[in-house]
Amino acid sequence: MTRYMPVSIALLLAGTAVAATAQTPPPPPPAEAKVQADPYVTAAGRSDLYEINSSQVALEKSQNPAIRGYADMLIKHHQKTTAATLAAASKAGLTPPAPALDPGATASINELQLASAADFDRLYLAQQVPAHRAALDLHQSYGTGGDQAPLRATARKAVPIVRQHLAQAERMQQGAGGM
Repeated sequence: MTRYMPVSIALLLAGTAVAATAQTPPPPPPAEAKVQADPYVTAAGRSDLYEINSSQVALEKSQNPAIRGYADMLIKHHQKTTAATLAAASKAGLTPPAPALDPGATASINELQLASAADFDRLYLAQQVPAHRAALDLHQSYGTGGDQAPLRATARKAVPIVRQHLAQAERMQQGAGGM
């Protein structure tokens, strides 16, 4: 049994090294979500839900007060943007399903849940930056070229919120030497 222990430890360490370098941001929304109401509502809801769920993991795992404060803010803001998007969808005559995660966003959250304490903050921010870039592109695009006026207005209102989140994540990432 002790003869195999060094191999087991080596395999465990190799798995840890792989997990430490992996970074799975959620996938960007489909192109049609930038101009069509139904895909936009689905993509915006999925993006918000990812932000809420990933930030709940951050509140559980991070010991960094800045990360915890950021995560708390994301939860509150994305709950509000989800409610605004659903209200605008209703005003536009749509009946969207409740937001749901896609497999890519689920994989991102799973990666956060499995991250070591030493890697968590870096990984969380490494996911937040591209997720917010994709969300910013989605809201900006729909806000200028979307097919439903109530949703265009809501998308435009989301832009400064998402821009603030992105800037803050980038500052934290840079401030920690890229974590």
